[in-house]
Amino acid sequence: MDATGRRTALVTGGSRGIGRGICLELARRGYRIAVNYARSEGEAAETLALVESLGGQGITVQGDIASAADRERLVDTVITEFGRIDVLVNNAGVAPRQRMDILEATESEFDFVLDTNLKGPYFLTQKVAKLMIQQVEANPSGKRPVIVNIGSISADTVSLNRGEYCISKAGVAMMTKLWAARLAQYGICVYELRPGVIATDMTAQVKAMYDAKIADGLIPIKRWGQPEDIGKAVAAIAEGAFAYSTGETIWIDGGMHIPRL
Repeated sequence: MDATGRRTALVTGGSRGIGRGICLELARRGYRIAVNYARSEGEAAETLALVESLGGQGITVQGDIASAADRERLVDTVITEFGRIDVLVNNAGVAPRQRMDILEATESEFDFVLDTNLKGPYFLTQKVAKLMIQQVEANPSGKRPVIVNIGSISADTVSLNRGEYCISKAGVAMMTKLWAARLAQYGICVYELRPGVIATDMTAQVKAMYDAKIADGLIPIKRWGQPEDIGKAVAAIAEGAFAYSTGETIWIDGGMHIPRL
């Protein structure tokens, strides 16, 4: 928290889709936002402009979460600019470049997905968590930092043509529990949000299929999820609404995960 009382959030993959929705909801609450992006500087600039239009303050920081050097530079840039990280949102993620039956899937595609969706956030959390511990020890009575991991219904819902994605998100679920258990002694809580069918560029290619499934009753709340649905949940966590919960999975899926006859 700076002299004006603003807290700082680092949102990976914050330039579009769910990440942008998270950045905007935090901006509405006055957060300073570090908008991380891997490729599209233009989209990141658009997100930052929207953040500022809502009263937030921020920077854009290029960096591929799969790269150790980029993770180092990303965190160093945020600390240089803002001096601290109060909220880490591990949102950056990729789908397989080509959906393939698991009998035909390749090791290269497995590595591509796991490096970004699991290894990257795991070790980014390691680095940021150490900084957060220092912040807590320097100000024991201050508001505690939080970490939010963006998972997916694919953590426990099988898709046979993108097994690597399902495995990566199942790993995120366990990663959440591991860091929650390790950091609880410092009052740093860790959560997994598990989105369902969310309207983003990642799902645009299967829009017609999900339109039909939603109309057919796939989701009890019969609509697409929106990035702001995820953003509002992150904002509630960041503001301390679940201070006596950690390692928790919060479904943001319209009830899709409910077993039904």
